[in-house]
Amino acid sequence: MKLAILSDTHGLLRPEVTEYLKHADVILHGGDINRQSIVDELRKYAPVYIVRGNNDREWAEDIPHDLTFTLNGINFYMVHNRKEVPADLSGVDVVVFGHSHKYVQEERGGILWLNPGSCGPRRFHQEITMMTADLTEGTLHVEKISIPHEAK
Repeated sequence: MKLAILSDTHGLLRPEVTEYLKHADVILHGGDINRQSIVDELRKYAPVYIVRGNNDREWAEDIPHDLTFTLNGINFYMVHNRKEVPADLSGVDVVVFGHSHKYVQEERGGILWLNPGSCGPRRFHQEITMMTADLTEGTLHVEKISIPHEAK
C-alpha cells in the first residue's frame, strides 16, 4: 500500500504534489487545508484521512479534530498540532501531525512520529516537503519528498 502524507497545503495543491498523489492508495492530510476544493481534489486520487487544522474554519466543521485508524495492521493517530496529542497513545504505532511546517520523522518509545512539513505556499523560509510511504506486511517505509524552492 502506497501512502501520500501531506499537511499545511493552505489552499495550494502543487502540481509536484499531485504527481505523487496519482500513485497513492491512501492520502493522509494533517490539516490546514483552507478550502473544500482541496479536499474534493484529494478525493479524486485516493481515499483520504484528514484532520482539521487551526486555519480550517466554518467550512471544515465536519472534518474531525483528530482521527484514529488502522491501515494494513498499523495503528495511526492523526491531529494537526503535536501539542494536542494525548498522553496515552496505547496501541498507536504512528502519529501524524502538521502545524509547524517542519519535517519530522523520528521514533520515540516505539512510536513513529511523522510531520510531512508543508507543501502549500512557502512560509517562514522553510523547505517545501511532503512524505510518501510504503506499507508492507506491517512495516512502514517513509520517504521525504522535497519540492524545489523555485516552486511557488
